[in-house]
Amino acid sequence: MCRLFGLHAGTDDVTATFWLLDAPDNLAEQSRRNPDGTGLGVFDRDGRPQVRKEPVAAWRDAEFATEAHELTGTTFIAHVRYATTGALDVVNTHPFLQDGRIFAHNGVLRGLDDVDARLRELGATDLVAGQTDSERVFALITAAVRARGGDVGAGLRDAVGWLAANVPIYALNILLSTATDMWALRYPATHELYLLDRRDGAAPFGWNLSTRRIRAQAEQLRGRPAVVFATEPMDNDPRWRLIAPGELVHVDAGLTITTEPAFPDPPARLLRRDELTAVAEEAQHPWKGQS
Repeated sequence: MCRLFGLHAGTDDVTATFWLLDAPDNLAEQSRRNPDGTGLGVFDRDGRPQVRKEPVAAWRDAEFATEAHELTGTTFIAHVRYATTGALDVVNTHPFLQDGRIFAHNGVLRGLDDVDARLRELGATDLVAGQTDSERVFALITAAVRARGGDVGAGLRDAVGWLAANVPIYALNILLSTATDMWALRYPATHELYLLDRRDGAAPFGWNLSTRRIRAQAEQLRGRPAVVFATEPMDNDPRWRLIAPGELVHVDAGLTITTEPAFPDPPARLLRRDELTAVAEEAQHPWKGQS
């Protein structure tokens, strides 16, 4: 499945270094367990979003994913894509940027014709450049935020509420960030999403968080507060907490964490694993040795 990572470092810039993949697997072992794209998003010291991303395309060019990327800012999002819809090109690679906000998604939904019709109703079809369900989800959120006068939390709840009531959903885990705030949603219980609260600054040797697919280092976070979201725990810190299904988490500029059971009920049409296409099933549940 796609891998998500979000870091909120508060109001002061920090420099973090990211590696999005290990060295490529043996080409003779190519399979769906190989990612289809990698990307990074950050807000710089002036609050301007920067997004760097590349399609990996079955390891034909994994240089971007395997080299170190040093970024400076207050909020960061990283994503490793396993494609279910859309070609393997940059326009379909996460994270996405709309209205000065950065977004990444892990999951699958159907009913894209219905989503497109809804986007036409909202006058937001221009927000979609690619073919993915993820970018359409973001466009719905962006349109709802506009309708709510810029209230991101309210817009996110409106958009996901519409999706939950109107289209089949397998998983809809979301990270959404501005320069000052970050939102995370796990919905429903299909895939895991974790929160690490290190606002006490208890990282005496700096940060070195890693899985096989995403690694992040930030020496400047030694003894400084931060909050992290990730698809899986990235170190042995016992404070990693599994976000509850339907729980919406908001972290503001002062690193105040607010949570709410925004979606206590599952989607009206919850997709089962055996209802997924072969491509989607393999992308959401890659080879069991994958991490």
